[in-house]
Amino acid sequence: MKKCKCKLGKLLLKLVGGLLVANVALFLVFFFDLDGKLLFYVGEPFLKKHYDNMDRKDTLKAPYDVDKYPSYEY
Repeated sequence: MKKCKCKLGKLLLKLVGGLLVANVALFLVFFFDLDGKLLFYVGEPFLKKHYDNMDRKDTLKAPYDVDKYPSYEY
């Protein structure tokens, strides 16, 4: 029976140690804003490159008719 308690204690100690390491890692990510820096330096340039090269409709070339208004009926 003594071996069981020792194995359970070691498992519990490893679990608490792992949770402590995870808590410290998450605190460091929060404190130094590492997730925001990752998005700013990695994600945003990728998205800018993708969306800046998209074909868009040129709204300046659309015809402008002054005398044609949509009909508003209530």
